[in-house]
Amino acid sequence: MIYIQYLILVVLVVLLSIFLSKYVDALDKKTNLSGAFIGGVLLAAVTSLPEFITSLTAIFALNEPNLVQGNVFGSNIFNLTILGGCILLFPKKFKNCYLSKQHLLTSIFTIIIFAICLLGMKYNYSLKIGFFNISYASVAILILYVINILKLNDNSSENNNEEDTLDLTVKQIIIRFILCSILLVVFSISLTQVTDKLNSELGLGTTVGGAIFLGVATSLPELTSSVNLVRLNNFNASFGNVIGSNLFNFTILAIGDIFYSKGNIFSPDKQANNLILWGIVSTFIVIGSLYTKKSEKSSMFLGFLIIACYIASILFSI
Repeated sequence: MIYIQYLILVVLVVLLSIFLSKYVDALDKKTNLSGAFIGGVLLAAVTSLPEFITSLTAIFALNEPNLVQGNVFGSNIFNLTILGGCILLFPKKFKNCYLSKQHLLTSIFTIIIFAICLLGMKYNYSLKIGFFNISYASVAILILYVINILKLNDNSSENNNEEDTLDLTVKQIIIRFILCSILLVVFSISLTQVTDKLNSELGLGTTVGGAIFLGVATSLPELTSSVNLVRLNNFNASFGNVIGSNLFNFTILAIGDIFYSKGNIFSPDKQANNLILWGIVSTFIVIGSLYTKKSEKSSMFLGFLIIACYIASILFSI
């Protein structure tokens, strides 16, 4: 019964993500906002809501901070795997697509924050403010995320001028976008509870269990929306969605750390260290794809390597 519940929730998340990707593509084509900003901030924040809600639920309801680490780091590697899969399956679209220069900066920020998380777990220094015990890593993550948003906004003039096929006004699109986002949050809360039961039943550790079941399940919005955006010939927004979601996911760790009253959420964990290292390798490969996109064979090879990194991260974590 628990597996059926898991599958039902997964299907609902996928369907909502398809609608969200259509609305984001329409906003990209109906407004002056760039695909990098819409995909990297707006869609990234919404498709990362499952990670956000499930992580807070893991802290407040389940008291499992390691589940949060596994969820975030596992989701980030899986998100990059989505991008690798899109490159591998649609090499011609990737070769001919426009990609914002801002994706490079976001990817670099991602590598820096991965390193900050490693340092946060190793040294575990905290800033005490009243009842709060906040890691310096969390402070650095939030600062870098804000800087990245400001940089994306500076390039908002890079817009997609293609004609939109969705016969809705901007106001109608925004209202439907918000409604789908709310439903996505509701189903995400249930998904956390079901995943925790799956971890207990299968006897997996909280970190690796979070990376496999929770990390994959909560990355389904990124998976569905990114593939659908590529299908709609908007690889730029799809690319921004993946790496933007990864950057947003790090803020989930920081926010979770602020509200976790029993200690520092950046607790030393070998499985988390392994996921971080593979995440760094995968992000470097993604950066490489930005420079080899004119060669289909090179892009496909790098896409394959990204997928291989995800498989390796799971195998070395079990």
